[in-house]
Amino acid sequence: MKTDITDFTEDEFISFTKELLAENKAETDDVLDVLLEQFCEITGHPDGTDLIYYPEDGASGSAEDVTRVVREWRTAQGLPGFKED
Repeated sequence: MKTDITDFTEDEFISFTKELLAENKAETDDVLDVLLEQFCEITGHPDGTDLIYYPEDGASGSAEDVTRVVREWRTAQGLPGFKED
C-alpha cells in the first residue's frame, strides 16, 4: 500500500481516487473507511474527505477534480507532489 503522495504518479492517484469513489456504493464501509483514512494521510489537505464529499464551487467532485485541488494546494504550500510519470 502506498503511503505518501510522492509514491503516486498523478494518474495513479486519479485511479486511487476513482477506487475510493466506487467504494461509496459498496454494501459496507469496511474498505471505504480504510481508503478514506489513506486519502487523508496521503494528501495532508486540511479539508480531508470534504474534498470528496463537499467539492469546491465549480468542481464536479470527480477523481480528476479532487486530484487537481490536491496538486494545487500542495504546490501552494511548498509540499512535495506526485512523482513523475
